[in-house]
Amino acid sequence: MASSIIRGLSTSRMLALRQTPKIATRNIIARPALVATSSPKHLTRSASTSTIDPSDISDAISSSNNNNGNGTPSAAARSTAPPPPTANNGSFDAEPLDLAISDGATDWSKSYSGLSQQPFSKEIAEVLLAPIEPEDVEMKPDGLIYLPEIKYRRVLNKAFGPGGWGLAPRGQTNVGPKIVSREYALVCLGRLVAIARGEQEYFDPHGIPTATEAAKSNALMRCCKDLGIASELWDPRFIREFKAKYCIEVFAEHVPTKKKKKLWRRKDQPKFDYPFKE
Repeated sequence: MASSIIRGLSTSRMLALRQTPKIATRNIIARPALVATSSPKHLTRSASTSTIDPSDISDAISSSNNNNGNGTPSAAARSTAPPPPTANNGSFDAEPLDLAISDGATDWSKSYSGLSQQPFSKEIAEVLLAPIEPEDVEMKPDGLIYLPEIKYRRVLNKAFGPGGWGLAPRGQTNVGPKIVSREYALVCLGRLVAIARGEQEYFDPHGIPTATEAAKSNALMRCCKDLGIASELWDPRFIREFKAKYCIEVFAEHVPTKKKKKLWRRKDQPKFDYPFKE
């Protein structure tokens, strides 16, 4: 009986001794590393000697705030992010020009300076209001009479002198599917005289620059109405008398289609040529 008890105690002690290193090993692994000091009986935990850059912490916080953890921006980041730049599609805008003028000059894209301030001198008025010469008036095939654009410029140069007048754009060029238009202001001797929008049709995108220049000339002719230049062209009585005296209406055949139609021309002009045959 006694021997059985002794053998049982020995077995229990041996099991305890076998289990002790395993428990110690688990404790050492689970706890921070222990470093021996000058005394073997005392152990101290070692402190980490590595340092952390503050900028790394700031970048980590910023990255955490700007994403949802899955690499996608958060709602707050999307709401505070600046909008993407708007692409310029090359289209023309009809809004007024925004010109920065720092030398004290007048911004004619917005100003009405000098409008109806005082009449021009008698000498200038006589040039502007002079009757037009019949040989200067042209006739379109559809029966409309007109004064060539260069004749308006000659009258302005004679009245104000070269450099004494000019056209100032009042907005951007407006390009439609088939027509180009732009608003201009006629300025004479530093005064705003008239504002008009010129227009011109075009049939091919490559012709837009030419149509833009033609729209400028059209605006000039419309502005000159306010100065009284060639005002007879808008007088119905003058139009009827001029057509009866200087023009003729004839039948002409359109060669490609063989269709005939009535066309107008001046009596002193030659007969119609291709594609029409008189």
